[in-house]
Amino acid sequence: MADLRNDCFALPPGVNWVPVDSALARLRSGLEPVVGTERMAVADCGGRIVAEKVRARRANPPAANSAVDGYGFLHASLSGDTAELPLVEGRSAAGAPFGGVVPTGKAVRILTGALLPDGVDTVVLDEDVSIRDGAVRFDGAVRAGSNTRSAGEDRQPGAELFAAGHKVRSQDLALAAATGVGEMTVFRRLRVGVLSTGDEIVPAGQAAHPHQTHDANRPMLLDIVRTWEMNPVDLGHSADDAREIVRVLDLAAEAVDVVLTSGGASAGEEDHISRVLRDRGTLDIWRIAVKPGRPLALGTWRGVPVFGLPGNPVAAFVCTLVFARPALRRLAGAEWSLPVASKLPAAFSKTKKRGRREYLRARLTADGAVEVFRSEGSGRISGLSWADGLVELGDDAQQIHPGDPVDYLPFSVFGL
Repeated sequence: MADLRNDCFALPPGVNWVPVDSALARLRSGLEPVVGTERMAVADCGGRIVAEKVRARRANPPAANSAVDGYGFLHASLSGDTAELPLVEGRSAAGAPFGGVVPTGKAVRILTGALLPDGVDTVVLDEDVSIRDGAVRFDGAVRAGSNTRSAGEDRQPGAELFAAGHKVRSQDLALAAATGVGEMTVFRRLRVGVLSTGDEIVPAGQAAHPHQTHDANRPMLLDIVRTWEMNPVDLGHSADDAREIVRVLDLAAEAVDVVLTSGGASAGEEDHISRVLRDRGTLDIWRIAVKPGRPLALGTWRGVPVFGLPGNPVAAFVCTLVFARPALRRLAGAEWSLPVASKLPAAFSKTKKRGRREYLRARLTADGAVEVFRSEGSGRISGLSWADGLVELGDDAQQIHPGDPVDYLPFSVFGL
């Protein structure tokens, strides 16, 4: 496992408020994969990140073959408007090729995927022929090479299939297998530790006093990590006690590749995560011009990156999607990538002030417009469950009316 350099999160001197684009750019420049690699059978590589370039080991298709069920012949056999070619004995089928040579002026029965026999370069469809007295008859206006596939027309041996950083999808497994690839070198799954902090936090389902809060962040973050096909590691809950936090972080440094914490990440009196990282690890608090969110504590503990998320579940959720997702993917070995929004008509009105990027909980209406949750209050966790995505409003001031195009980011573009 690789360690990040100590200054990977450091901001330039004098920078206080960081625009979202600048924060993402700095993350991109400071992060690199922190996981090792392993060699795996192709069938087991779905969802993994390619660590070494993958090349085709054989051509696809490996030899010229028929794309349809029909009759094969040499195109030079044709003359005139109508063709009538005697059929040779036998046929060519997938897995059972014709063993001989088809003479010029004759045709052979051929099935989809079957190798083209010697003497065949063109195939005519079943539907376009008639059979009479041992001969196949059809319109002679057939283009040379019709209904055939040439050897290697999809991929040639040695052709690059996937570059390092590519996440392997189901369809990629088909391409790799078809071109003779049996194994790939992939990155090990990123182990992501999730820690909740705060004296007021109690486990979900446990009896709680009015001054206590059920732990909503930890189950949410652990499931997000699991959905992203990384390995979630539950680091539990720590009270606002520096010695306890140090103990948990020490254990985490031996067990995970990155830590997500929620709560205690700002600069307040009870923000022990920030204090511990500042005193015994590394810490940079980024005040990001974003709503909801703002403070994001970024640091390292014994070489392990730590992302200190806001304690508010709505802010923690948004910051995880916007900032942690591309960062974790890069740490896991993937290429840096950001989601692409769709321009859709607004089904709401809003006056936005200049200075911060805003993310509104949103979902599509029946007619394809975008509506937003009735309240922008970050304490309304129900808005996360109500929503299917986010509306992203840029840093500048905006006046939005119904029907105006807005940037809509369905949760699916964040891998959820």
